Amino acid sequence: MLKCALSALLAFLSFSSPALANVSEASERGFVIRQVAEVPVSAQEAWDVLVEPSRWWNPAHTFSADAANLSLDARAGGCWCEILRNPESPNAAPLGSVEHLRVIYIERARALRLSGALGPLQSDAVVGTLTFQLKSEDGATRILMEYVVAGYMRTPMARMAPAVDGVLADQLSRLADRLGGTLVPTATGMTAPDATADGEGPMPSKSADPAQLPEEATPPAILPIDPDAAAEDAFVPAPIEGR
Repeated sequence: MLKCALSALLAFLSFSSPALANVSEASERGFVIRQVAEVPVSAQEAWDVLVEPSRWWNPAHTFSADAANLSLDARAGGCWCEILRNPESPNAAPLGSVEHLRVIYIERARALRLSGALGPLQSDAVVGTLTFQLKSEDGATRILMEYVVAGYMRTPMARMAPAVDGVLADQLSRLADRLGGTLVPTATGMTAPDATADGEGPMPSKSADPAQLPEEATPPAILPIDPDAAAEDAFVPAPIEGR
């Protein structure tokens, strides 16, 4: 089991995907990663697969090296967990379990937000917020994935961000592939929050220069997902307000 955990850690740290690099923001305080996929199915069909991570998560990025051990309790407070089975006797009592993420907002076929530090981030004093937003249009569905990380990390944030980006790009790519879709450039038809009063603004560049980031940033406005809004407005990756 320790060998599997170490292998997962090394895979996480060494994984990179330069062609899909989407570290939108990075500084010593944290980083933001955004990835987008488009799939030729309805939002409900995409949702049904999204909430079953055992069907699409890369087993190389689990502690047990087996995605079948992953589960998601799709309700507020629910756990995205992993069972650590006994490798010598799979039918015996599990050796333990891992909480990867916890659901903090869920709206069927539209939005899933989870809190948690993934992979090696667990061992440091950081918090992470992983959001999936779904938007259907013309028979297809766009899935926005955003991961915001902040806190104290012994590895420099700028060094860790590309590794996390590569892992998450791989996961979303696997989800999209499972649904017959693919990743798409995040700069196409997308907007992201900035420090303006209405919380809307242009998407930051794919590889933002930390030196050009503002000293202080106003938190983005809290916006719901509007199913009737244009695609670029529906994908404002900001916290979701209860309606």
